[in-house]
Amino acid sequence: MSLPVGFLDELRSRVSITAVVGKKVVWDLRKSNQGRGDMWAPCPFHQEKTASFHVEDTKGYFYCFGCQAKGDIITFVKDTENVSFIEAVEILAAEAGLNMPARDPQAKEKADQKHALVDIMEQAVRFFRLSLKTNAAADARRYLSGRGLSEEAQARFGIGFAPEDRSALIQHFKAAGVAPEKLIETGLCIQPEEGRAPYDRFRGRIMFPIRDARGQCIAFGGRALDPAAKAKYLNSPETVLFDKGRTLYNMGPARKAVGPDQPLIVAEGYMDVIALVEAGFEAAVAPLGTAITETQLSLLWRMTPEPIVALDGDKAGLRAAYRLIDLALPALEAGRALRFALMPEGQDPDDLIRESGAGALRKLLQNPMPMVELLWQREMAAGPFDSPERKAGLDKALATKIKLIKDHGLRLHYEAALKDLRWALFRNHGKRGGKRGQAASLPGKPQQSTKASALASGNDRVAQYIHEAVIVAAMLVCPAVLEDVRSLLEGVDFDDQNLNAMLRLMVQSKNQTRSELEAQIAAELGPQVIEKLFSAGHVRMAAGLLKSDQTENARAAILEALGKLSSHKGLAAELKELQEAGEEALDETAVWRLKEAAKAGHNALKAVQADKVQYQMAQNGARINRSEKERFDEILGEISFQKPKN
Repeated sequence: MSLPVGFLDELRSRVSITAVVGKKVVWDLRKSNQGRGDMWAPCPFHQEKTASFHVEDTKGYFYCFGCQAKGDIITFVKDTENVSFIEAVEILAAEAGLNMPARDPQAKEKADQKHALVDIMEQAVRFFRLSLKTNAAADARRYLSGRGLSEEAQARFGIGFAPEDRSALIQHFKAAGVAPEKLIETGLCIQPEEGRAPYDRFRGRIMFPIRDARGQCIAFGGRALDPAAKAKYLNSPETVLFDKGRTLYNMGPARKAVGPDQPLIVAEGYMDVIALVEAGFEAAVAPLGTAITETQLSLLWRMTPEPIVALDGDKAGLRAAYRLIDLALPALEAGRALRFALMPEGQDPDDLIRESGAGALRKLLQNPMPMVELLWQREMAAGPFDSPERKAGLDKALATKIKLIKDHGLRLHYEAALKDLRWALFRNHGKRGGKRGQAASLPGKPQQSTKASALASGNDRVAQYIHEAVIVAAMLVCPAVLEDVRSLLEGVDFDDQNLNAMLRLMVQSKNQTRSELEAQIAAELGPQVIEKLFSAGHVRMAAGLLKSDQTENARAAILEALGKLSSHKGLAAELKELQEAGEEALDETAVWRLKEAAKAGHNALKAVQADKVQYQMAQNGARINRSEKERFDEILGEISFQKPKN
């Protein structure tokens, strides 16, 4: 079966090779770099204990340094599933949500025709480059020089000039034996109505070649020199070669350049990208004259899990950022996000670099704004929120946006982050001395007098943190328990980010001692997270009851904490669901569900309080039942000791 040209490229752009390979291997997380999509695992094609199988998500290829197996995502599926090439494509197409194209007996002929059109586009690049050196292009050269573009930069990006002549390009290709009809197919020329002669689309413009991921010229962007021109920038129309919603300017070179020291930067236009690259930020791309599309967003995430969107510091730039938020929210998932670097007001990246240097831009890129903060900023623009009605309107707007996030765990984190921002803003409302609408600092640590009774006080957030911390502490003190509880914890996500990261590391560990686990945690998350873990009294008490060989006790502690954690979350989920559904959902069934959830939460809280009442710590660190200890003391008091007679 022949496949249409471009179908396989579309397939590869939609499906992550690490996601497909990850179903067949167990990643070595100590050797891998998940943030860059640089993953290692024992090879699935031959028996080995070390991780010599390497997958690069940004390049879409795998290679084994042991058996030399290599290929792309299609090759991997074909070899691991023992299927044909077409069957492998069908499997991946189903995963990507793409319909397999109908059998096309003329596919080869169409492919040859596309290659011929690409050749015409490359000839046009050379024509425009030569035209830039003519006398007619003097203004264009002055403009480029004034923008700081050296001749080397112009050559690197293939920048040229289209003469102010309706048939200059047509005459050039006519001399080379290329018919005007072919130029019309590429979008280089326009065929007017009523049978008039075709004419050049681009005239009197600086020309920027637009290339696909393979480096082939598929379109052009033209910048007018005449201030009175109807359009400052003019792009090629959609053709068999060019789909502007599926292409990014400078996509191929940027994909190769992305790395730890080269974040992927999304700018607004051609000149921004060129300025960024010339300043050393080589992983820079731009959409082509329109807002970023869903496909372009997918392409960005294929290159890196957290692109930085560098938008102009004006109202138009902010509007573009806000539109992108709505597009991105439904597609967000763990490890895949957007960050924003907003330029100073009235400047774009090119302006900032020319006026303040590359260092000023690098400083902005080092601390980009998370998307949740920009979402909050957008909704706050509708303020002030100085009444219950306005606050309720803010809550409703935020809830509507959060519902767009399909990933349940990520949605919970967004809710928590926005809840903290809201609490910080409104904490002083109604307090003496507090200003209406005044922002306040985020909640800090509880006072010393209340630390010991945090669980019994009914503070849900603190109680939830303690339950999560007890689970992590029990696994750290007694690593042998991991084999018993690993399956229970693989799908669990904690609200506290540090505890969740520690949980993931330990669940994925194999036969490691406590010291080895602590060293790995300290290396990846910092030593302070372990110190913080054991800073809570309840956690210290629970950990003090365990030893490294007390697997059964550790297992019981983990199961108890999981049960309490589940009951807290269950009650919160029921309340949230009823709140969102409204009064019409409050029937007898809903009341019963809420009652049962509340009962479970009450029982969990009673169990925590009972721990404090029924037990006390002995000098050796053991937990002793308080009533049994009191009875034992009574018995000792009744016994009289007499000295033996001589």
